[in-house]
Amino acid sequence: MKRDFTRWLPAIATIPNRKTVLSVVGVTALAGLAVGPTAVAAPITVGPHAGAVAAIDRAAGNSDTEATIVSGLTTAESGDDPDTDQPDRDELIPFGVQGAQSRIPLDNDQLDNARTIVEVAKETGVGERGAVIGVATALQESKLYNLGHLGAWNDHDSQGLFQQRPSTGWGSVEQIRDPEYSSTVFFEALKNVGGWEDLPLTTAAQTVQVSAYPFHYAQWEEQAADLVSQLW
Repeated sequence: MKRDFTRWLPAIATIPNRKTVLSVVGVTALAGLAVGPTAVAAPITVGPHAGAVAAIDRAAGNSDTEATIVSGLTTAESGDDPDTDQPDRDELIPFGVQGAQSRIPLDNDQLDNARTIVEVAKETGVGERGAVIGVATALQESKLYNLGHLGAWNDHDSQGLFQQRPSTGWGSVEQIRDPEYSSTVFFEALKNVGGWEDLPLTTAAQTVQVSAYPFHYAQWEEQAADLVSQLW
C-alpha cells in the first residue's frame, strides 16, 4: 500500500549561508540510503523506513517556525526573462513519467536548494536531464531540505540533500551538509553510470543512491521537471 510521501519537513534549524539543516531526534529522511559513489544496486524491499511516518508527523507538529510555502514559481519569481526559451519538455522527461506522481508545496529554503542543484548541474555538464534526476532524487531523499543527523531515527549516518553517508566515501559530514558539494558529488557519480542519459530516471537515481526503495524516485519526475524548467 502506498504511504503518504507528500508531507513536507519543516526547517527547524539553520547553519551559515542559509543552508537549512534538520537535526532533531525523532525525524528521518524518507526511504533513501546513499551508500558509496561506486555502489551497485541493492535488493528491493517495500514500505517506508521503519518509524518514518510517525517521526515526520512529530517533526511537523513540533516545529516552532512557520515556513513560507509556495506552490510553484512564476516567470518573474524564477528570474527568467519571458522571452527566454525554457528547456524543452521532451528533454526534461524523455521517457514520460513512470507511475503516479507526487507533488509537495515548497518553501524558500527548499527552492534555494533546488536552485543550487540546478546550478551545479550546469557546472558539472549533466544538463537539464541530469538536473531533473538530481532534483527528483533530493525530493525523495530529503524533500529538498539539507538534513543534519537525525538522532535515533537516522538512517545509518546519512545526511544532507541526498542522504549521503560519510562512512561510505561521499565526503565529510561538513562537506555533505554543503548543498553545492553534495550536488557536485552526486552528479559526478551519475556521470560514471554508463549511458545514464538513456536510462529511466528511477534507474539512474537508484544506480547512484542504492536505495532500499528504488522505485520511489519516479514519483517526483514531473515536479522536478517543472522546477528545472523554471530555474534553468
